[in-house]
Amino acid sequence: MKIEKEKMLAGEPYNPGDPALLERWHEAKRLLRLYEQTPTTDRARLTEILGELLGSHGDGVWITAPFFADYGDNIHLGSNCEINANCVFLDCNTITIGDNALIAPGVHIYTAYHPLSPRERFGDPSSGDFAFCKTQAKPVVIGDNVWIGGGSIIMPGIRIGNGVTIGAGSVVTKDIPDGVLAFGNPCRVIREID
Repeated sequence: MKIEKEKMLAGEPYNPGDPALLERWHEAKRLLRLYEQTPTTDRARLTEILGELLGSHGDGVWITAPFFADYGDNIHLGSNCEINANCVFLDCNTITIGDNALIAPGVHIYTAYHPLSPRERFGDPSSGDFAFCKTQAKPVVIGDNVWIGGGSIIMPGIRIGNGVTIGAGSVVTKDIPDGVLAFGNPCRVIREID
């Protein structure tokens, strides 16, 4: 039988109130606070904290605090990634970002989603066993040499190709192919990039 984290990463319905998931969730919040309180000049300590927080990361990673994540250990960053302030990565499934990525301020990346029907989301409220709403999650993959403009939202299950620029304020609801400029709500391909 699968544990809840295995269900979560497999895209199956899982229980976010699972004690092991909650333990990691609380640990991620501790590490995020520690990261935010560490002087920005103490690169060695910041890198050490990221090593405990993230699933993996390459060289030259810079995350400007505040930064928000659910678990942290489902986030995988390539080399030379810059994540600017006030980004939210809800990593209930994997978030993989390639090399040389620029993630502008206020970008939100979501992997979790819930049933549309309130009855399916919450079950029977009279049963008294509700703790968390029903949840599933899909991975997000962002390629190499990508720039995500400020305030953009990346929805669950999205793949963004290599060499893509996403304009500020976009809501990415469909996959984006390699080498294009895309923006809007919903985000759409505008043109190829030379």
